[in-house]
Amino acid sequence: MNRLLTNVPVLFATLALAGCAASGPAAPSATTAAPDTTRPATTAGRATQPAEDLSKYRPKFSPPPAPKPLTGKTFVTPTASVNALIDQRLRDQAYTNQNVKYTSGYRIQAYVGLERDEAMAIRRAVISRYPEETDYVVFKQPIYRLFIGDYPTRLDAERAMLRIRPLAPKAELQPAQVLINKTRF
Repeated sequence: MNRLLTNVPVLFATLALAGCAASGPAAPSATTAAPDTTRPATTAGRATQPAEDLSKYRPKFSPPPAPKPLTGKTFVTPTASVNALIDQRLRDQAYTNQNVKYTSGYRIQAYVGLERDEAMAIRRAVISRYPEETDYVVFKQPIYRLFIGDYPTRLDAERAMLRIRPLAPKAELQPAQVLINKTRF
């Protein structure tokens, strides 16, 4: 009985396919879409004209005009010179930049603590090894802080910290307003 029930859907599918195969293509009826008049229709191997002529609706294009031959270069004289204005703006900006003394950058905090003697010992060790470095000892009661260097970029500060780390093992970078050294430029 189970075998008969499993073959029933197969039987119905086979009958449906046989019914579809037996029927041919449907003949056009009056309710189907109108025939396409834009392509020529063929009847028994020969072409017939479309129902109406659509050529009057097609756009007509004319060839572009030929380019004019170049006769020579024409020179245009400038009426206003902007070079003088630009030079004046650059001079003004240079004068303004001369008055700038500080920029945002980084300093190395080499020591922070309560002992002045320890801060000065680290300072002497750094200055004796790297005399070109600037140092700042800041005292806010009761804490001493020792800052080393004026570095405009973090990369410069990281490089210097690698050199100073053996002398001050607890050194860390601190963002700060740093002095611009005009002699480097």
